[in-house]
Amino acid sequence: MNHGTIRSRIPMRASAIALLALMMSFFALSFQALPAHAADCTPDATTGCVQGIIKTTAGDPAVDVELELTGKGVQEAASTDANGRWSFPITEAGEYTVTVNTDSLPDGQYAKATSTRDVRVALFESASALFPLTDNPDEAAIATPPTTGTETGTETGTGAGEEANPETTPSASGNSFWPRFWQQAASGLRMGLLLALGAVGLSLVFGTTGLSNFAHAEMLSLGGILAFLAMQLTGNIWVSGAIVVIVMAAFGWFQDAVLWKPLRKKRLSLTQMMIVSIGFSIVLQNIFQFFFGANILRIDPSTPKTVTLLGVTLTVQSYIAMGIALVAIIAVALVMKYTRFGRATRAVADNRPLAEASGIDVDRVIRSVWTVGVSLAGLSGMLLGLVLNGIAWNTGWHYLLLLFAAVILGGIGTTFGAIVGALIIGLVIEMANIWLPGDLKHAAALLILIVVLLVRPQGLFGRKERIG
Repeated sequence: MNHGTIRSRIPMRASAIALLALMMSFFALSFQALPAHAADCTPDATTGCVQGIIKTTAGDPAVDVELELTGKGVQEAASTDANGRWSFPITEAGEYTVTVNTDSLPDGQYAKATSTRDVRVALFESASALFPLTDNPDEAAIATPPTTGTETGTETGTGAGEEANPETTPSASGNSFWPRFWQQAASGLRMGLLLALGAVGLSLVFGTTGLSNFAHAEMLSLGGILAFLAMQLTGNIWVSGAIVVIVMAAFGWFQDAVLWKPLRKKRLSLTQMMIVSIGFSIVLQNIFQFFFGANILRIDPSTPKTVTLLGVTLTVQSYIAMGIALVAIIAVALVMKYTRFGRATRAVADNRPLAEASGIDVDRVIRSVWTVGVSLAGLSGMLLGLVLNGIAWNTGWHYLLLLFAAVILGGIGTTFGAIVGALIIGLVIEMANIWLPGDLKHAAALLILIVVLLVRPQGLFGRKERIG
């Protein structure tokens, strides 16, 4: 028995145990700071949700404000909870009208511009409506508010984490095509940048190990959940972001150290490892659901503010998220292109035996890839949570297929291909809303993927391989 080898493994195991204990302690401390949540509407195959949040001009929750939902033969009433949140479940897709009872607003508060919003919602989707308040009676809603116009303040989207998003829906902004076109293009660019962060890690792992990691989507969910927990402890979004990146990087290192490297040493086939990743994904989803249930976790509890640039209206969180994602993507591209680590990673992805023969520490490269890839996915999940105004246990799962589509479209195993593929997928799924119903936008992206692969099977940036 090689005692030197045993001794060398002890520090690694001790470090892994310490990292696990650190993460468990972080969860335990954070649960003590969890706020009480009212029952949230959770979209599924038979349910859609209309929901939002109302706050006073001072930023305090507007409690017990009465609202009414009408449309499709239904008429329901609800009121805001202690956090100012409200929701309506619907069982039939279509257009609905939400009306605020202005008599139930807090003293000195008035509905600004309008007290009625029209929303369109589909099953398995959430639609949000914003009702800003004002303390100026001159800005109060008129007696018979318009039901359509440029101030709808609604936005629909997939996933369970979308609520109270005040970005204007282009479909309700008028009959002009081009304003809607540019609004959807901006939303597509935003989605593409956030998808790119997750797709890069997925592509790097596949390029260096050949593993199609189905648990990668749960790294997005975990990043958003950690951001929510960190905000409960720190109250500072920038500090929370740093915590997320550090903890997720440690979790990536931990994953490879205790799971994936031992499986590689046992020479499991890629199919077996892929099945393990599916099982790992299911385990993580159940853990998230066990601790958080179906609650929508709002990372930033403040009411989102909007900024209009060149006719495009997005929330402040969206602009910040896009900026952070762009900086991170550029940094990854520069590292992969000009650093020793980037060259080593590309060498391992291109020809692992030759890289090993050239003196490259392949295991170290793979460990670094897992660390960087998981940290980027966690950052992506946090930014998605900010943009969608919430994160849920299954948010990452909703984006798994899009992540794989981006990686395959750009060229499997190529970093730059994953970035370009994600940008294309993001633009397609958002701009498809101009011509297609919202529930078909993902189908449009996958159709584009199939067409491209029929013409260029290796993807946009992949290389042709000779077989046989």
